[in-house]
Amino acid sequence: MQVTRVLISGAGIGGLAAATALARRGVQVDVVEQRPNSDVLGVGINQPANSLRALRALGVLDEVLATGFPFDRTSFYDWQGAPIVDCLSALGGDVPANTALSRRALHGILTAAAERAGTKITYGTTVEDLVDTDERLEVTFSDRRTESYDLVVGFEGLRSRLRRRLFGTGYDPVFTGYSVWRLTMPRPADVTHTMLFQGDGTKAGVIPLSADSMYLLHVTAEPGNPQIPENAKADLLVERLAGYGGLVGELRDTITPSDAVVYSPLSEVQLPAPWFKGRVIVLGDAAHACAPHLTQGAGMALEDAVVLAEELAVPDRDVDATLPAFMERRRERVGLVQDVSHQILVGEMAITAATLPHAVAHLREVLPEQMRQTETFLNQPF
Repeated sequence: MQVTRVLISGAGIGGLAAATALARRGVQVDVVEQRPNSDVLGVGINQPANSLRALRALGVLDEVLATGFPFDRTSFYDWQGAPIVDCLSALGGDVPANTALSRRALHGILTAAAERAGTKITYGTTVEDLVDTDERLEVTFSDRRTESYDLVVGFEGLRSRLRRRLFGTGYDPVFTGYSVWRLTMPRPADVTHTMLFQGDGTKAGVIPLSADSMYLLHVTAEPGNPQIPENAKADLLVERLAGYGGLVGELRDTITPSDAVVYSPLSEVQLPAPWFKGRVIVLGDAAHACAPHLTQGAGMALEDAVVLAEELAVPDRDVDATLPAFMERRRERVGLVQDVSHQILVGEMAITAATLPHAVAHLREVLPEQMRQTETFLNQPF
């Protein structure tokens, strides 16, 4: 049976991308989102070349490039601003190596694309019940509506209800012990690419977003996964940046208590393949959330969306054969991103002020080749 009607639960980056990709191929798509509206939190988000190729497949690449800030390298420093190594990206070719933009701008572009493609998006609504009749999936929503679908796709993020429904609580997100603090700030003229600063068991960085803006990030150990009060975030970020000199120290000294700091615990989801049961599948962070250290979280969700639409478009093949074919294309790439991102997180957080001189020498020796190998792999077709 060919898939002609799909429900997507979740109107984030992956859900909107899947809705667009499917609707552009003639599938009738409904999207439900538990949030009451399309507003999103967050600061900036980098889109590496593989993400940009997925966005091109959705027909929105030109909008993203016109909005964002392209760059082709990552520079590493110690926490006083002394250079360690500069790494030219192995990504790109037919698209920029990286383009960063505000999360709100990207979400707006994807929402508009999904709506242009004919997708119906309903906010403030969730999937309450789901029954597989062998012919169709009968879905009951929180507003008491009942509809029938050929396929249900969950792009519901870390705390996916569909993942729990399919696979139980054994694959709930696992807190890594670390969190990231982010703050949008005015962009100094010399911030033209990603700049990362290794500290004493912490890491800071800046990523340009536009001609005028960038965001500051800071990764720290946060034992016990504490709840951070909104009105304390800015002061606590300043406190945690103590000891940084150079650019980061200068930026720290401009932070005020009223600044809108976004604080995010870093959690991972390790759902073994396959990510589906019957004709229900979970994708994006719901299946494979990872540390943000390769800036590939959104990229993996975008790839999931495009590949799913491609596989569902294969003629004369029903969904029972399509979903295993989808998994064959996704398993290796997603696994590499999860593994490498975790290794970078743990490795950087293990560096202390005492071990930093040795770490600097090691990074100079191995980091360019490690990045080249990973990015060369990710630059391949997905």
